[in-house]
Amino acid sequence: MDEPARQQTFVTALVTEHFVQASARAATITESNGRAAIYLSAVSSGLVAFGFLAQGPGRLDPFVAAVLPALFILGIFTFIRLVQTSIEAAVLSLQIQRIRGYYRTLVPEAQQFFDAPGTHDALAVAMATSGNRASPVEMLFTAASMIAAVNSILGGAGLALLAGTLTPLGSAGVLAIGAVGTVTVFGLHLLYGYRRAAPTAGWPPLMGRRRLPPPPQAPGSGQDSPSLLHSIRPREQDNPELALVETRPGTDPDV
Repeated sequence: MDEPARQQTFVTALVTEHFVQASARAATITESNGRAAIYLSAVSSGLVAFGFLAQGPGRLDPFVAAVLPALFILGIFTFIRLVQTSIEAAVLSLQIQRIRGYYRTLVPEAQQFFDAPGTHDALAVAMATSGNRASPVEMLFTAASMIAAVNSILGGAGLALLAGTLTPLGSAGVLAIGAVGTVTVFGLHLLYGYRRAAPTAGWPPLMGRRRLPPPPQAPGSGQDSPSLLHSIRPREQDNPELALVETRPGTDPDV
């Protein structure tokens, strides 16, 4: 196959890949909307049922104790999946942006239709094409954060009802417990979303992960003792991955 034919085949494959990735990104957005709609419909149906039962002579406590935890668990599952679809959409946007960057180099006229990257952060450029920014603040305006807010309110309401039933606190104390529970649960949702999105977005980790010490070895097992594992050489301190390499007896890792 000559060079022009190979170039044409490559461009055709690239256009097909662009179409597949755009379709996959649209599918993730559709899934996110569907899951959010299912959760919000369940919540609204539960609240309507609460309102009807509150007007009747029957007790409301058993129904609330059964429905409210179920809605909260459904909200957690929905939030986790929405975080995953958001990351998938961001990765697909990054790959589409790379293809668009290649389109810009095909002919000189292509620069009129494909914008030049304005930053070295490839993910920020990819997100800018959809009107968003890859920043932690933007997490508050996503569908996952919306579900997290509603789910946190449900969790805080459940804690307030539980405190009002089990403790002799007044209305002020119960409301304080519900407010603190809502803020705490919402913060845990955001913490999970940040930790999952940080590797893709290039954000700094909130806290460094400590490496667990190696388990003690039985004497005479032929493996390195813990004292030898802690005596890491200077070059292994600069590159921690080298410390994971097993040192066999009778061998020198420097060789």
